Amino acid sequence: MDKETFERGMQVRRDMMGAEAAEKEWESAGDFDRPLQELVTTYCFGEIWGREELTRKSRSMLTIGMMMAANRLGPLKIHIKGGIANGVTKTEIREIILHGAIYIGVAAANEATRVAHEAFAELGLE
Repeated sequence: MDKETFERGMQVRRDMMGAEAAEKEWESAGDFDRPLQELVTTYCFGEIWGREELTRKSRSMLTIGMMMAANRLGPLKIHIKGGIANGVTKTEIREIILHGAIYIGVAAANEATRVAHEAFAELGLE
């Protein structure tokens, strides 16, 4: 594990999810899932999210659309919350979902809307 890239990834996770949630996720990893957490933190957040060629806001918007398209509702909620932390507005999230309704389908947009409402409520934004 590259310590510098890992630390950059942890900082991205802290910025997006809050320090407490990021630390809890890492600390709760046991022998079985720690290698996956290292991989996600180092490569997903450190290598990819840590790149400067796209803003974190742009990456969040892309990821919300991809999670919606892949029907990954748990990660969708996480990335909606992270998107808010990265400057994505509720209006922009609505527009991503509407755009997805055309290219992915109305059922996916309905599910994404439900998940967005849950995420907004958990953030106190409803």
